[in-house]
Amino acid sequence: MSRLACRNLDLSIGGKQVVSGLELELAPGQFWGLMGANGIGKTTLMKCLAGLVPPDHGRVELDGHTLAGMPRRAVAKSIGMMQQHTVYVFDASVLQTALTGRHPHLGQWQRESADDLQRAREAIAEVGLAGMEERSVTSLSGGEARRLAFASLRVQDPGVMLLDEPSNHLDLKHQVLIMSTIGDAVYSGQRTAVAATHDVNLAACYCSHVLMLFGDGDWSAGPAPQMFRREALERLYQCPVEMVETPAGMRFHPSFDSRST
Repeated sequence: MSRLACRNLDLSIGGKQVVSGLELELAPGQFWGLMGANGIGKTTLMKCLAGLVPPDHGRVELDGHTLAGMPRRAVAKSIGMMQQHTVYVFDASVLQTALTGRHPHLGQWQRESADDLQRAREAIAEVGLAGMEERSVTSLSGGEARRLAFASLRVQDPGVMLLDEPSNHLDLKHQVLIMSTIGDAVYSGQRTAVAATHDVNLAACYCSHVLMLFGDGDWSAGPAPQMFRREALERLYQCPVEMVETPAGMRFHPSFDSRST
């Protein structure tokens, strides 16, 4: 079980402040939704949490150790990231690509074991790609490629999963499949997940906690039931929001009767 933390973190990109003084504990068993308008810096923050982008000030910690000072292989064993866009340019098979998730766990000349192959096949089946193991990744649709990227992350089996818009390019069935699988891994396997998303209702269904980025470094974080309030969402997206009570809980949509002209 891995624990990620931000300590007085300042982060900017292109002169734009993403967060200022971010203090955050990302604990096992928590599924965080990262929310904010387009271009607010969600991807930059995700990369900072993965140790790929340095902060301007403060630090990211993994199990009490400063992330920047840790060997990349050690980080990759504990933190995995699903990027926002999935583009495969090499003519590898679906199975070979899923197996790349095991690379942080292998020695320099070590080959994948039978157990690694089994992990990969199970992850491929988990995302609905069973029977496509030998298919070229260059022939996959956008949604299939996204599901394979998630399968690779599952094969990596990190304690902390960072997912940049995991439901991007997915139909409703596979949005639910991916989010449910993340939730199962977090809540039953005591992992930590952070998912950047624009889908308020998916976040409300699956996330236990939410981090909202408002711009100019301003942020707010807490348990999801406390965060999903009309005032916060309207400030987040700069549009009127309606709240609808359903048997499954509160749902949110833009107020179409209040369009600006």
